[in-house]
Amino acid sequence: MTTTAYEVAVAAEATLGEGPTWDPATGRLIWIDVLGSRVHTYDPATGGRTTRTTEQHVGAAKPRAAGGLVLNLRDGVGLLDPDDTFRWLLREPVPGRRANDAAVAPDGTLWAGTMRYDEAAGGGTLSRVSPDGTATTLLPDVTVSNGTGWSPDGRRVYYVDTPTRRVDVFDYVDGLPVDRRPLVTIEEGAGHPDGLTVDADGCVWVALWGGAAVRRYTPEGELDRVVPLPATLTTACAFGGADLTDLYVTTARVGLDRPHPTAGSLLVIPDAGKGLPQPAFQG
Repeated sequence: MTTTAYEVAVAAEATLGEGPTWDPATGRLIWIDVLGSRVHTYDPATGGRTTRTTEQHVGAAKPRAAGGLVLNLRDGVGLLDPDDTFRWLLREPVPGRRANDAAVAPDGTLWAGTMRYDEAAGGGTLSRVSPDGTATTLLPDVTVSNGTGWSPDGRRVYYVDTPTRRVDVFDYVDGLPVDRRPLVTIEEGAGHPDGLTVDADGCVWVALWGGAAVRRYTPEGELDRVVPLPATLTTACAFGGADLTDLYVTTARVGLDRPHPTAGSLLVIPDAGKGLPQPAFQG
């Protein structure tokens, strides 16, 4: 099924919009501009917006159980308190490498991805960062660590290393990913998989970088729905709103000579489905 209805939630010109995340504690959607070093919030009930500039490129911003945000930054993972006080939780800079997408696991740990600025093969990682700052490398030698999400029963975890063109699935056992296998391979010419989210039916929604669309796949890997969008570089998606039925999609304009007017904006597909509440980072 193809769905075409979308709205512009926030008209913007983000260089690399990414990481939409609904924060139920504040009733706001959090999203970022990676290369613009900005963390944005949007309140759909009032239209209110905030922007905070970070000192480094930011790959993800997620809510914390104690309030504030956990930030996946170029040189590591930091904590932003509700009063805007910042401190490092884990600092391990690697020259030429930056943070990318991240997600909070059912156990409250942060699964933080990295990649090389030059996108060199095998230059990135996916790591599990505990609330005390302990880091465990889950996947070494990835290239562009991207979307991560869990099934409704918490027994599966989905993951994207973008150049593979695949959405992979693992069993989630004792907080770790086990038995990696492909769920979906995106065909040539349809773009590359980027950020993803999992809905209440267990279906995987994935944004297609260069594909101007978001797709929904069943837990068996069957294409179930396509949402064409005007912005070529769709980067990530997440359900938001009080009832988690609106699908928010971030977009980018980096490297485009003639970007569509919506490129870099935050888009929304109203009543797209039913999302899952996302856990907060426990640190």
